[in-house]
Amino acid sequence: MNGFDIDGVIYFGNTRPGIRPGSDDVIISGRSYQEADETFAFLRTFGIQNRVFLNPINFLDKTREKSGLHKAKTLNTLKDQGEIVDLFFEDDPIQAEIIRRDAPWVNLVMVVHDLTVK
Repeated sequence: MNGFDIDGVIYFGNTRPGIRPGSDDVIISGRSYQEADETFAFLRTFGIQNRVFLNPINFLDKTREKSGLHKAKTLNTLKDQGEIVDLFFEDDPIQAEIIRRDAPWVNLVMVVHDLTVK
């Protein structure tokens, strides 16, 4: 299975859907558990019903570093349970570096997008 971040990967902003996960893939987001209602409503809008792992941190305490740590920890927990995430799609370089360091067995796919209108 593969893993996906939401903002900048599944969602590009301005109601633009990005890369869609397959039916057996997981979503590991840096979004706080306090953003669950908004997050699940957004995902339902695009017909996405995958398992979602939200950051168990208060909204006001979120940082890019803490989000990266949450993602790496979740990837390792899944691996310990026998669920191997082969590819993880991420767009934040800080979070990507933490995932590379703390879950080095994951194949990280950096999503780089240019949404400028030409």
